Amino acid sequence: MGINDESDTSADLQIGPTSLGMVRIFVAAGGSEIAMDFEPEEAEEIAEEILAAVERARLVKS
Repeated sequence: MGINDESDTSADLQIGPTSLGMVRIFVAAGGSEIAMDFEPEEAEEIAEEILAAVERARLVKS
């Protein structure tokens, strides 16, 4: 499956700080769980990438 493929799969997404000062992205879907921890600087880069994708998606919808 690629970024542009539609899917009926649903997942739960949680994002928050850990007790060790990391930012955790936690995804649970279909009995599987993935926890990804990032340094705050890495999390900022991810947030910037998400915001850039939001802007590109808005252009597609226009």
